[in-house]
This record gives sequence, structure tokens and C-alpha cells, in this order.
Amino acid sequence: MRYSVSTQDEFDLRDVLTRRGADRYELQARYLNPQLPRMLHAIGFDRVYTHAEGAYLYDDSGRDYLDMLSGFGVFALGRHHPVVRKAVHDALDLGLADLTQFDAPPLAGALAERLLAHVPHLDRVYFGNSGTEAVEAALKYARFATGRKRIVFCDHAFHGLTTGSLSVNGARDFRKGFGPLLPDTAVPFGDLGALERELKRGDVAAFLIEPIQGKGVAVAPPGFLRAAQELLREHKALLIADEVQCGLGRTGDFFAFQHDGVEPDLVATAKALSGGYVPVGATMGRDWIFNKVYSSMDRVLVHDSTFGSNAQAMAAGLATLHVMDAEGVVDNARKMGELLQQRLTDLVDRYELLHEVRGRGLMIGIEFGRPQSWTRRAPWTALQLARKGLFAQTVVHALFHRHGILTQVSGDHVEVIKLIPPLTIGEAEVDRFVAAFIDVMDEAHRGTPLTNSLSRDFGRMLVHQTRNR
Repeated sequence: MRYSVSTQDEFDLRDVLTRRGADRYELQARYLNPQLPRMLHAIGFDRVYTHAEGAYLYDDSGRDYLDMLSGFGVFALGRHHPVVRKAVHDALDLGLADLTQFDAPPLAGALAERLLAHVPHLDRVYFGNSGTEAVEAALKYARFATGRKRIVFCDHAFHGLTTGSLSVNGARDFRKGFGPLLPDTAVPFGDLGALERELKRGDVAAFLIEPIQGKGVAVAPPGFLRAAQELLREHKALLIADEVQCGLGRTGDFFAFQHDGVEPDLVATAKALSGGYVPVGATMGRDWIFNKVYSSMDRVLVHDSTFGSNAQAMAAGLATLHVMDAEGVVDNARKMGELLQQRLTDLVDRYELLHEVRGRGLMIGIEFGRPQSWTRRAPWTALQLARKGLFAQTVVHALFHRHGILTQVSGDHVEVIKLIPPLTIGEAEVDRFVAAFIDVMDEAHRGTPLTNSLSRDFGRMLVHQTRNR
């Protein structure tokens, strides 16, 4: 059934949700991404969520789910934080003359000032609408400011899915079929020698890096970023830090690069800055870079966005930064991250399928690996032959269905689960996750059929894929 405009004078959003909410998967299949509902139905993640608050989601049966995914890091403050919610309402209620396109919006200036206070070596901000836009801006600025065209990035990096960002995306599965892309170059993550070889060619505008990679939760080796910055300065190239996911308190410092004592020339951030309400991306940079790009009045709109700096997004960003400072959110992320990581690390010697726990703050990777004992090695090998990364999927599946905990596998074909919960979680949420994880791992090591239901679900998904090719 198509949505039809109500004949009533007033538009009623609640009425739309009441009438069409139950059709969500049908609507998605018919009008949006047809594979998404097939996948969710196949693995049993097709819940009907009715509301959310803080670190919890609630479905139509009243069951709660601990959200250890936080919308891929968007809900750093949890869902529906009252301060951010009020700020967005205020921006609407004030009836501002927004997006005139011939104005200097004060909320944008105030948010830029507040954001730059956390990175005093940077001077200016460009506001777009997403993380990939923030990266796109950084790529353009670096190329123009240096007069060079090539960007060096890292294997397994994820910087977005628009064409420029895709050109520096280290995941081949995302790039496949969308070429030709820009002539950028990948180097192994943490390989200083490989970076130096590329810089010696003299055509590198910048080195783009996530201080902690989202895919696999790989942390830059100690000293790597500092040494990389020295090389870049020697070769007159720029350092771009992608802090779209790992920034804004996620790692226990305001930005992840601050753990390494470096000063990037450009920084891209987004996700958490939205407060979970209005998409916003920010590209911060040095004054001389912005002055080169916007070098005259003729170039005033040489890089711009129609919806950038809109009042609702700026209000959400200002409120988010206020909450982070007022409620000690970054400090909580560090403390709860240390607690969660330590409690999980203590389990490594207990479970032979559990190989490593790594990360910083509340960005944690749990990596599984081949067991030593023969009785557990055979089932592991069978899963690997079916699809690499399937064991991690079984754990995600069990955590969700048995314990009401939403997590994700950190990339395709990897045996790593990534935890990026709201930065506001407390010890109760840490306890709940650890207890559930122990329960799932105990069963996996007893040799009971942990993988049976998931294997059946993935089998159905593969049948769907085969039929719809």
C-alpha cells in the first residue's frame, strides 16, 4: 500500500507511524534496499523497536536490548539525551531565519569556537552533513593547499562511501565495481617504511589515517603517528586524522590522536557531534590551509554544502559538547572502557577461542582465533571453510537472541566483534555484557551446538542471495 496524503488539514506523524509502522520491512523491501530486510529476517534481527532511551532499545514485546553498537557510534550520549533534545526543540521553536545562504549564522560560529577549544593548534572549521563529507572536504583541502594530488591511506581503513572517500577506503569489498577511483595509494597500517617510500616520490598531498581503525579495531603502534608526522613535515605533506568514529571522547581523550601527542593539519569528525539527532560533520584545519582554499571573494563557495551549518545541527552539536563537559562524559568513557577491557582481557586465558582484547576507551575489539585443542579445532575449521568470520557472527547472534545485547562484527571476513556503546554507560551495563559474554563463551567451549541456529539462519540467507542474483 502506498502512503497517501491525509485529507485532514494537519499532518500527524504519530498517525503515519501507527498506520505504517507494522509495514516497515515491506516498505524497505519495496522502496529502499531490498537486501536489508532479507538479511534481517534470515538472521532473526528483524525486531520492531518502539522506543529507546539511554543505552537501551525496547521492542514491541517490551523486551529491552543493551545497545553496544550505539548506531555505529552516533549515540555517544545515549539515545534522547534531554539536553540535546531540548536544544533541537529550541532551535525549531525560535523560528530562526536559517539557511538564507547570505548570512553568517551565529550558532555555526559558536560551535566552531567550542569545538576548536579542544584542538588549540587548529584554527578553522567547515561544517557538512556527515563523516564522509568531512573526509571529502579534508581530501580537497589537502590537494589544493599542497598542489599535490595523491593521498596515502592505510589497508583496512574505512573513510566513507562517497567517491572521494571510497578512493581512500582500504576495504576492497566496498570499492569493487565503483571504479575508476582517484589514484590514491594504500600502505600497511603502522608501516613507517612504506609511508616513507611513498613520500619520497614527491607527489603526496597528505597521509590519511584513523588513529584507531574502525574495521578490526586496530590501534596505531606506539610512536607510529609521531614518527609519521615528522616524515610528513620533512616531505611537506599533511597529516589528516579521521576521527569520525574514534573522536569526541570515544577513546577516553577528546580526540584519539591526542593519545599520541601529534598535531594533525586536518581533522575530520562527525557521528557523536550530532547528539543522535541531526547529522553533522566537521572538518577542522590550520588557518593557512583554509586561506589557500578560500583565497578570494570569487572562491567564497568553492567548497560548500547547502545544508551545512543548519541551525538544528549546530544546536545539537553545541548541546552535545556542553553535556560532554558538564557531565564528565570523556572521563567516564576512559574509566568504563578500562573496566570493560580489563574484565574481558582477564578472560583470554580462560577461553582458547578468545585470542585478544584491544582498543582504547569505549572502542574495544574482541578477536577470536583458532583453538589449540583438536575437539574444538574441528568445528572452528568447519566454520572457517563455510565463511571466515562466521564464529564471531555466532557470538553476535547469541548475545542478541539470548541476552538482548546488540553488537556487531567489525568488518567482513574478520573474527572480531567491535564494542562501541554509549559513552554514558555505567558498571551495570559492563556487568550485563560481561556476564552474557561469559555465558556464550562457556557454551562455545563445552562443544554444545552454539552455531546450530546461526548456521540455519545463514543458510536461509545464502538461499535468498542465490535466488535473487
